[in-house]
Parts: sequence; C-alpha cells; structure tokens
Amino acid sequence: MSRDLWIFERAAEENGFSYICGVDEAGRGPLAGPVYAAACVLPAGVEIEGLDDSKKLSEKKRDIVYDRILSVALDWCVASASVEEIEQLNILNATMLAMRRAIRGLKKLPDMALIDGNVAREMPCQARTIAGGDGKSASIAAASILAKVSRDRYMLELDREYPAYGFAKHKGYGTKQHNDAILANGPSPHHRLSFLSGLVGLMKPADDE
Repeated sequence: MSRDLWIFERAAEENGFSYICGVDEAGRGPLAGPVYAAACVLPAGVEIEGLDDSKKLSEKKRDIVYDRILSVALDWCVASASVEEIEQLNILNATMLAMRRAIRGLKKLPDMALIDGNVAREMPCQARTIAGGDGKSASIAAASILAKVSRDRYMLELDREYPAYGFAKHKGYGTKQHNDAILANGPSPHHRLSFLSGLVGLMKPADDE
C-alpha cells in the first residue's frame, strides 16, 4: 500500500506514548445482532499485506488479512455489547461500552487508544479520535477487520439458528430481503426493536386467525 498508515502511531510515540492500540467497531447500523468492537496493538511499522479499512475488502480478503493480523499482533481483544444493551443504552453508548470492554480485555492496558470516529467516552486510557481512522491508521484498520470478521462469524452462527431471516447473506443489515423476512416472520429475539420502527405497522400479526 502506498499511503503511510503509521502517521498517527508515530505521532503518539513522539508524544511519549509507548503502548498504543487501535480501536474500531462493527455493526452499529444493522437491525439485528450485537455491536462488536476490537482493540489491537501491532508491532511498530509492521507491514501486513492487504491491510485496509474492512469495508474496502471482500469477505474472503478480510478472512485472509484477519489471520495475518493475529499472526503478528502484540495484543488484541474483541468484545461486544448485546442487543439488550443496545436497547437500554442506545447504539452510540452501547458502541462505547463495547470499545471499553475491548480495551480492558487487552493483556496490558494501553497508554493511548486511537479510536475510529469522532466520539470516545469514558475510555480506560487516554484516547484520540480519528475520523476515517480505519483508512488512515494501521492499528485502527487492523481493529476494524478483527471486529468485522468476528461479528460476521457470529451472524453466520445466528443464521443456523434462525434461517428464515437470511443473516448469513446480509449480516443483519436492513436489506430488502431482511425487511421482507421481518415482515413475514416478525422479529427474532436478536432483532433491535428500536431499529424496526418503520416496519412495526407492516408486520404480520403473530396470530393470523
């Protein structure tokens, strides 16, 4: 990759931080399933072939890069916030909760977290937000892939339990196929009811007698 993905990590090191993790989430937008977050600490300057924002990679490519990340990462953790927590806290606060869990789940608490986006609430260490960070920071890009692959694999498991919804194909996002399945079958226990407001009046009644 031609662009330099280590600018933010080097800047943190120059400011005295020595153990730096990247943090990103996956699954803020879907209608179903938990929101995931990952924290990842990489060796300074390590080159990982194919590393990029997870959204720019195919599912097959993400799986390959996922394994490459795990083979070189100094530390990593994937965490989540449940559908119940999303409903109780709202999606932004649940995302922050998942991020805090991922950071705390590292073997060693970092002294700096580089976080994708523009919000970082109550993080357990000093944090810097970076808008579009999954395409600008190696550590955040790695975290984005760990979170995305982990959540997608969870949704594949959920598909086996609830095949009527097609989770394996859309991973819980609001595609026409998914919306039609919700209308036909009603929501599963894994759907975020607060995300379904536009569909509630159209859903098939539970008892159609």
